[in-house]
Amino acid sequence: MANLPNEGNSSFCTSSREYDIFLSFRGEDTRNKFVSHLYEALCNAGFYTFIDNNLQRGEIVSEQLFKTIEMSKISIVVLSENYASSAWCLNELDHILKCKKDSQFVLPVFYEVEPSEVRKQEQKFGDNLSKHEEKFNDKVQDWKAALTEVGNLSGCHYDG
Repeated sequence: MANLPNEGNSSFCTSSREYDIFLSFRGEDTRNKFVSHLYEALCNAGFYTFIDNNLQRGEIVSEQLFKTIEMSKISIVVLSENYASSAWCLNELDHILKCKKDSQFVLPVFYEVEPSEVRKQEQKFGDNLSKHEEKFNDKVQDWKAALTEVGNLSGCHYDG
């Protein structure tokens, strides 16, 4: 669905919807397993879905990716064991949740992790955030808040 009408107040997250769904995930955990099947099923069901197969990897999420998030009606966040090891994923999540405040629907999928691990930053989530503190000290508190928020959302749980 391209160019859906503006929904609600005009803000950066509701301007014009270009994608039905934006997929956020940690590639090393889920790209060639769960996410590839999810993407195919969504596309087969007629949803125009963004997946970052062609984006270059790096520590900073590009402005283009932020715009893609903003132009999506729904974000599906696949939270897996190593999701929080990626500053890229954490920046995406933070931006997705800002768009949620402006009417974007966010659906978390807890892939082989418990929502409480995400919400409380336990196990690998906590370990990975601790590793980020030296390099990204100014962002870690925002990422913790984002993980707490997404961990509190009603979502789907997948145990593989």
